[in-house]
Amino acid sequence: MALAASVTGAFAAPESAAKSKAPLDAVASDPAKLGWMVGSPPPANRILRFDDGSYFQFPALRWSVSNFRQLMPTMNVSRGLGAPVPLPRAERDDIDSVSFTPLGGSQPMTWAQSLPANYTDGIVVLHRGRVVYERYFGVLKEGGQHGLMSVSKSLAGTLGATLVAEGKLDADKRVSEYVPELSRSAFGSATVRQLLDMTTGIRFSEDYADPKAEVWQHAAAGSPLPKPKGYTGPRSYYDFLQTVKPQGRHGEAFGYKTANTDALGWVIARATGRSVAQLLSERIWQRLGAEQDGYYTVDSIGTPFAGGGMNSGLRDLARFGEMLRNDGVFNGQQILPKAAIDDIRQGGDKGNFAKAGYKLLPGWSYRDMWWVTHNEHGAYMARGVHGQALYIDPKAEMVIARFASNPVAGNAANDPTSLPAYHALARYLIATPR
Repeated sequence: MALAASVTGAFAAPESAAKSKAPLDAVASDPAKLGWMVGSPPPANRILRFDDGSYFQFPALRWSVSNFRQLMPTMNVSRGLGAPVPLPRAERDDIDSVSFTPLGGSQPMTWAQSLPANYTDGIVVLHRGRVVYERYFGVLKEGGQHGLMSVSKSLAGTLGATLVAEGKLDADKRVSEYVPELSRSAFGSATVRQLLDMTTGIRFSEDYADPKAEVWQHAAAGSPLPKPKGYTGPRSYYDFLQTVKPQGRHGEAFGYKTANTDALGWVIARATGRSVAQLLSERIWQRLGAEQDGYYTVDSIGTPFAGGGMNSGLRDLARFGEMLRNDGVFNGQQILPKAAIDDIRQGGDKGNFAKAGYKLLPGWSYRDMWWVTHNEHGAYMARGVHGQALYIDPKAEMVIARFASNPVAGNAANDPTSLPAYHALARYLIATPR
């Protein structure tokens, strides 16, 4: 999740700033209007750099999330050499006026009003496989790519669920049986299923406001930049994972911890001989008829950041969601086994999830690194900091892919005006099919 891997505080700053002073709204912080990185060279006060963390300070982050490849090393996720398969279009002019009441609110809001409220950079809605709505803001254009942040976890989880369904991974085996190097870490005694559902008992705080939190040790290890003089800590994601200590018992509670996904990425690499970037390309991206390559940010030895490093085009993310909605079928072929999709949709243990205390997500669960609503439509979603989302509503035959750059990292800032908007649109599309 922490792409600002080299600078302690780079992710915490927007959230703490939001508490002390209201951030610029979406219009005032529009990165195109502010002119970041424009010129040869840009003016000194409009230059953003990875090595000093300036690239991820709000409002600059609104430019950076659409330009990570310009600033840091990456690994490609090839779409292959075949021609892209266009998504059919049936755009509607009535979606902007769809109304809903935000969570905890009393006044209605329209779909159109919700987009700047959530600092939306791009959003596309598919209904029955057709594009019915598509918008871009700021510096993101239809041919651009954007950071998925922790939506990346759901891509890795989908690969994991696929390998389990195909018998290439045994969900009941211990992690150490696939990666012996993790036998002395807290991960070693966890099962692959506990990794997939994030019910491992590991000590890993994601409190970005705490400079001693393990998330910053993970970030320092994963930074591709040269380590400072005197640094003696882990120097790669693989190094870091071997240092993770136990806390609690495996299998007893859901705990959202990015290190689980990186550990899963290592298990996948050992089981298949392919990194998550290579496997995602070969198994999915090259078969989707994708329009663009994707890419992962990497550590100093080229390990893709499975927990938050994927970047893609907006419509390609929607294609991925549409494939899941159709039981793994897309572009005229069975890309993923239906059993893997069924496993995701069934959700996880609601009791384990409830222990995590997500007040805005009552009755939800977590399975294969997907968030499952258990609402009357059977909706499930992938979620990432600063507002990234892939929302799949099987009953409404709807997929929503959204990129955003909210100054507050946590999804609690977006959920009140996102989750009810998605559900309201689903109900509207059911009631007014075209």
